[in-house]
Amino acid sequence: MCKLMQGKKIIALICFFVLFGNIRPGQAQVSKDNRFEVSKNLDIFNAIVKEIEMFYVDSIDVEKTVRRGIDAMLEGLDPYTEYYPEQEMDKLKFMTTGEYGGIGSYIRARKEGGVYIIEPFEGMPAALAGLKPGDRILAVDTVDVTDKSSDEVSALLKGVPNTKMVLKIQRPYEKKPREVELMRKQILENQVTYYGVRGDGVGYIYLKGFTDKSAQEVKNAFDDLKNNHHIKSLILDLRNNGGGLLESATQIVGMFVPKGKEVVSTKGKISQWDRTYRTSNEPIDTVMPMAVLINGNSASAAEIVSGSLQDMDRAVLIGERSFGKGLVQSPRELPYNGSIKVTMSKYYIPSGRCIQQLDYTHRRADGRVEAIPDSLTSVFYTSKGRPVRDGGGITPDFKVEEPETPTIMYYLMTDFVLLDFISDWAQNHKTIPAIEEFSVTDEDFEAFKQFAKEKNFTYDRQSEKMLKSLKEMAEFEGYMDNDSTMFKALEEKLTPDLERDFDRHKEQIKKLLTSEIVRRYYYQKGVLLESLKDDKVLNKALEVLSDTDLYNKTLSSPEK
Repeated sequence: MCKLMQGKKIIALICFFVLFGNIRPGQAQVSKDNRFEVSKNLDIFNAIVKEIEMFYVDSIDVEKTVRRGIDAMLEGLDPYTEYYPEQEMDKLKFMTTGEYGGIGSYIRARKEGGVYIIEPFEGMPAALAGLKPGDRILAVDTVDVTDKSSDEVSALLKGVPNTKMVLKIQRPYEKKPREVELMRKQILENQVTYYGVRGDGVGYIYLKGFTDKSAQEVKNAFDDLKNNHHIKSLILDLRNNGGGLLESATQIVGMFVPKGKEVVSTKGKISQWDRTYRTSNEPIDTVMPMAVLINGNSASAAEIVSGSLQDMDRAVLIGERSFGKGLVQSPRELPYNGSIKVTMSKYYIPSGRCIQQLDYTHRRADGRVEAIPDSLTSVFYTSKGRPVRDGGGITPDFKVEEPETPTIMYYLMTDFVLLDFISDWAQNHKTIPAIEEFSVTDEDFEAFKQFAKEKNFTYDRQSEKMLKSLKEMAEFEGYMDNDSTMFKALEEKLTPDLERDFDRHKEQIKKLLTSEIVRRYYYQKGVLLESLKDDKVLNKALEVLSDTDLYNKTLSSPEK
């Protein structure tokens, strides 16, 4: 019953905290009126858990049962409020520090079973020990993992740094398993994946996330570019950056604007906890022309940096509209060494706008959440009077659309057919040319297509599913009785055809194949460098930074 009591305490604490733990003075009477309902419902919930545990016909796992209740409760709030029990606290730590003790590799399970090495990190134990993508993990020390999930294997791989482990693996195209000895290491993922010089004296920094070390990494990169490469302008690439620590975002903005400038403010239910974050250190450069690259996957702290620099007219923004996450989470300790990461406030950037796009407080009857329509957004102004809007992410100064990813590409990226082909390809290619010179040939493309056919590669098509639903509705409403030829014609066009779809998306598939082969030889940095080839967003940034008049006009007060 110990687990039952533990679960009841956690549920009670979370419900109490979520329902009336944060109260402004004006809400005291409303909260007082709600307390009886809260207490009543907690008693009912506790009684239900007790009755089920004692009398349900089959044995139940109380911890899993209560966890489902917690997850269901939090799911009705927003996707960012999450519960972490003691055994999952390493996930929360990794989000804030980017550190963990382990071998330094992504792993993934196949649908048919087995957990595989997917991507060793450069310079980390897995790569140093010679592990390759496609290696199947059979055992961790003396523990057989052939039937375990990727989460279970991950837990076994992680541990105290400087402790030894032995992995038993099965490598493709080898008959016998091999044993590999590794030393766990404190894994620290660099947030600056790459920096260098692009074009004529333009510095480029790619930042993939905001941890407690991101600001120092950006500063080190910028200092090297400025002092040793004598750059004249800077591109900060925040595309596909999902965010992270708000303090880290504030520090990075502070490198490029004067000390004491307001970067972001937070406002929540408890007014005493509202905060204003200002730049606290002397900047490293306030005049160098800057461009910030964003897209639909730039979120949270990435939007604070890009939006604040836009509001202060310090940088031009180029790319696609950002994700639109204007919510701030803070961890709160729970009993038994757990934690809840709870949304406690919204953030507002210097112009006064909040860029939160989805309204989680007004769900549809079916639970769906909708974006705030453009007609309900408001106009705010930058420091020089340029109009900007709230409620829908950060809109760049120069919009450059990135190509849509067809469905087949998604399944190629997540299916093992691509990894298996590259493992086969790498058997005959011990090295490849420099990234700037390498690309897959038409022969490689045809070989991959044939490989996918032989492996019976399949993929879903959303258009096919929607047509099926439409056809069922048309049949129900009687429209199919008169003429069904139109549906038949559409079905023929939308039926998956591997040969046709491979050829239709040949250039995108070749680019994906090139990128994943480069990953095998040059790791994450190589993938990024490969992606910068013929990068329309990057090229637009180089164009704007090279045109002083265009750059200055973009950041100037609007003409009356």
